[in-house]
Amino acid sequence: MLEGVVRFPPDFAARYRAKGYWQDRSIADIFAEVFYKFKDRIAVIDRDQFVTYAQLDERSTHLALNLLDEGFKPLDRVVVQLPNTVEFVYLYFALQKIGCIPIMALPTHRFHEISQFIELSGATVCATPDKTSDFDYRELLPRIRPASKTLRCGIVLGDAPAGYLSLTELIARRSKRSADELRAISIDPEDPAVFQLSGGTTGIPKLIPRSHNDYVYNSKAAAAVTGVGSDKVLLNVLPLAHNFPLACPGLQGYLLHGGRVVLGNSTRAEDIFALIECHRVDHLALVPTLLIRLINDPAIGRHDLSSLRVVQSGGQRLQPEVRRRIKELIPSAFVQENFGMAEGMLMFIRPDDPEDVRLETVGRPISPDDEVRLVDDEDNEVAPGEVGEFLARGPYTLRGYFGAPEYNARAFTSDGFYRSGDLMRRHPSGNYMVEGRRKDLTNRGGEKISAEEIENLILSHPAVQNVACVPVPDPVLGERMCACVILRSGAALTFEQLVAFLKREEIAKHKLPERLELMDEFPLSPFGKVSKKDLTERIALKLKQGGKI
Repeated sequence: MLEGVVRFPPDFAARYRAKGYWQDRSIADIFAEVFYKFKDRIAVIDRDQFVTYAQLDERSTHLALNLLDEGFKPLDRVVVQLPNTVEFVYLYFALQKIGCIPIMALPTHRFHEISQFIELSGATVCATPDKTSDFDYRELLPRIRPASKTLRCGIVLGDAPAGYLSLTELIARRSKRSADELRAISIDPEDPAVFQLSGGTTGIPKLIPRSHNDYVYNSKAAAAVTGVGSDKVLLNVLPLAHNFPLACPGLQGYLLHGGRVVLGNSTRAEDIFALIECHRVDHLALVPTLLIRLINDPAIGRHDLSSLRVVQSGGQRLQPEVRRRIKELIPSAFVQENFGMAEGMLMFIRPDDPEDVRLETVGRPISPDDEVRLVDDEDNEVAPGEVGEFLARGPYTLRGYFGAPEYNARAFTSDGFYRSGDLMRRHPSGNYMVEGRRKDLTNRGGEKISAEEIENLILSHPAVQNVACVPVPDPVLGERMCACVILRSGAALTFEQLVAFLKREEIAKHKLPERLELMDEFPLSPFGKVSKKDLTERIALKLKQGGKI
């Protein structure tokens, strides 16, 4: 076991094995069977490349053998910062075949984040594209390497300068080694298969170790409630490195079942709709911010989207008004909201849930052995129907962040429940309702106002396309609420009109926003979520410079 990884307690591990959740096989071992079973099927489509399962296996094997030639070995950590290309998929499975651990960085990460990932993980290699229109990734390593005790080389997709390994050349090159060498590598299924990145609000990132045992089960359990099959087609336009498009069920879940995965790098509505129409995509996985933009784009009326059967939404609460609008525009699609975290626990709406349950909740856990507690500030379980912090434990939820014992002591209960920081309520149906986050509240003179509640009301205004409510500092009350709004094309809205609209909803006066900021777009986190931290800082700066509430 890699030092710094927190193991599951032996009694829990034994239970998960006995129930068949854990197979005690590596990802490489399981996918060896998958690649052979579906060898003649198309696995991945990337622009004009149609790659079969057999080709995916062969090319990732060539790459793995060449990485062995370059000194890669089991448990080496590799920062992977590639866009949604088939080369990403080749590298992911090549690293699994060696037993290396990819650290799932995003193309939007820069020097500050990559330096931290390398330092925290002890990574020896960083894999990046050559450049984008506004950034040259090849400038990163020469700046990081002098301060790093572990980083030894870089792999570049595209134009690899002297001193770098070319990913394209490593995939194509024939090694003198035999594939038997890969099959002889011993991989502990309880070791990390990947390091995901925490999406928390702390300044220092945390590495999430996902073991071979739990990550395979994660994808299988998610696939079981999303209708994945060998005849299904998934479109991935969110960054593949993120847990949602990679494994929930994502790339892993679709390939495990012989399905087809279309890769896209553009989030332009025209480009997404064209891919859906061209490849008869039936499963689309997005975050609400992007979904809202898509359904408000005129291009939606210019394409045949009738193949869509599942529109999966995760990362943030999808408001009922948005769900209704999607159903109007794409009647063939089931809007399947899910709530989850890279740390593990996943909840999904089910197709047979009543309509009111679909609109009001984010689903229920996907595993029979997922355990949930909702607790108050003293860790006492709240009464049925009351709001509490969501705690999770189960066969694919981590027991500790990598190399962070002091933080783990705060982030987990003494009996192993992960403290998510999310506020939830259990619906009478058994599903769960998101009520915000502990820090997604405005504390107005001691009265705590949920942003979730007010956002849902504002979103029903006919002029509003999207909204994010954030707290802004106030010398008297501590905080007041500011509504940041993106308007529909051609619409107008004043603060007075917004307040009058909300008053008609008959909510408590202290819940009314006390500032309105109209915006063209919201700042996004690297995971594609609205960055409320950045919004709060932006409004606070504006107030400091003379603005008033």
